[in-house]
Amino acid sequence: MDKNSITGLVLIFVIIAGSFYVLKPSEEEIKRERQLQDSLARARAGVETIKTDSAAAVAPVLDSAILNSPFGRATVGEEKILTLENEHIRANISTKGGRVKSVELKDQKTYDGQPLMLFEGEHNKFGLFFSAAGKNISTNDLFFSAEGSNVQVSGQDSASVTFRLTYAQDKYIDYIYSIKGEDYNLGFTIVTKGLQDVIAPTESQLVLNWEASLSQKEKDIKSERERSTLYYALADGEIDHLNTAKDDEEEVNNKVEWISFKQHFFSNVLISDHGFSGGKINVYTSADDHIVKLFSANLRLDFNRQDINTYPMHFFFGPNQYKVLKAHGYGLEKQIDMGWGPMKWINRFITIPVFNFLDGFHWSYGLVILILTVMLKLVLSPLTYRSYVSMAKMRVLKPEMDQIKEKVGQDNPALLQQEYLKLYKQAGVNPLGGCIPLLLQMPFTIAFFFFFPNLFELRGESFLWVKDLSTYDSPITFPPLPLIGMDHISLMCILMTVATLLSTWYNNTISGAANAQMKYIGYFMPLIFLFVLNSFPAGLNYYYFLSTVFTFGQQVVIRKMINDDKILAIIEANKKKPESQKKKSKFQQRMEEYMRQQQAQAKGKGKK
Repeated sequence: MDKNSITGLVLIFVIIAGSFYVLKPSEEEIKRERQLQDSLARARAGVETIKTDSAAAVAPVLDSAILNSPFGRATVGEEKILTLENEHIRANISTKGGRVKSVELKDQKTYDGQPLMLFEGEHNKFGLFFSAAGKNISTNDLFFSAEGSNVQVSGQDSASVTFRLTYAQDKYIDYIYSIKGEDYNLGFTIVTKGLQDVIAPTESQLVLNWEASLSQKEKDIKSERERSTLYYALADGEIDHLNTAKDDEEEVNNKVEWISFKQHFFSNVLISDHGFSGGKINVYTSADDHIVKLFSANLRLDFNRQDINTYPMHFFFGPNQYKVLKAHGYGLEKQIDMGWGPMKWINRFITIPVFNFLDGFHWSYGLVILILTVMLKLVLSPLTYRSYVSMAKMRVLKPEMDQIKEKVGQDNPALLQQEYLKLYKQAGVNPLGGCIPLLLQMPFTIAFFFFFPNLFELRGESFLWVKDLSTYDSPITFPPLPLIGMDHISLMCILMTVATLLSTWYNNTISGAANAQMKYIGYFMPLIFLFVLNSFPAGLNYYYFLSTVFTFGQQVVIRKMINDDKILAIIEANKKKPESQKKKSKFQQRMEEYMRQQQAQAKGKGKK
């Protein structure tokens, strides 16, 4: 083979390899193709199902063995839907499984203006599991007969419908649904009649299976997933929940009063009057980009060998609005994450009552947040004043501290610290006096970090350019940035950041105590929070913006009220007082004790 042939083969190989690389489909194209093939597969399956159903309709062939099996005649039937409706909810009940097939909250919409369905579709299940005549029965797959018609009530009216799963004339299971006006409840009672000899004698419990796939309802599905999980209440009143950050499951062996499939702003709760005897619960994230999470629960019901067993329960289908859940009882309001430790108590016993009081005036929520911020700043103003006065004292002392530092040098930090303590003692200054008031304010600041993201009242409420205060505002959007995944800029977050930077600059210009390193940290932290809070609710960033502006205003006013010369005169007068008349702070006492211990240890080492 000559040189030209070899060159030609090499070029052909390079062209083929390059074409494979250039023409290789992207990940997005592969994903779209996979979705297309899945859709075609489902379509073909649907066609086959239709053909099968059509063939069955033309020439139904029923296996006599199936018909004669336990609840065999309930394996075939025609699905019918009955609707129970009041001012708030519309529940569609199916004869297939006798279950709630879908629930709509009539006075709410999804983030994009669509009817808000708490759940719907065949992938949601509800029914009893038990054994009869050696066969495992799932009522979710059987057809009930319906006694009643569509129901619509209001005010004090109420109505009910009964769905019956028949085994024999005097042996059946009833699902009784009831509804009344002006609430979010759907009554539900299970009645078993004459099944003591039908259900396997080895079984002392029935299993109530409930599964739900909850779809996206908010703009930010990532945030919605982070605040959605399964909650449950034990009979002793303890409220617990599964993990919100990852898939989780748990076997509960104690008595359970209620179980809730909770999304960010809405809950599906099943409450039992007599309680469940434990069960297995789990929650996990779906691969579907529009499904928030998948929930399931297998709850045990004690079955007594008697003619009639009754299990009274009811559903709560409604918003996670604190006052609505609290009015319902059972501790349902504890599903709303109000923080931990002191933050939780601040929100429950201070923030929420004050917010509800202001909400009663029916002002815009932008104005409500403004007034709430002003009230909080006024309440905390004494702490702010004390903190600023303490910082002013340290600022006045800084020239003397610089002289001590120059005299002692930086090579002996222990001696330098000892000299500083002597100065603090003579001047009657507590170096932590500026920090302690700030620390006392921190729980209030952090409490709002939990309060606003979980505040249902902000959902769908607009203010200025913000269309929904319960989620981030995004006047500027762009393709996701590499690594950080950021795809928008929140103008409210920008305002909060700028206000924080200006406040930091002002503090640094008037504070002689801050070193260069601390100044840089002061500028660096707001920039970090710009990225952290960019996807947080606009209502939260609006509060932090207002809080920063008012804090800045307080500092300016206090700055004018405080005279450094007067503070210096007070310090000098305090220096001249006899030691016996000087009141030592606890900090000074601890530091003196610490220094004595250090000196004793140093002497001990010197003797050795």
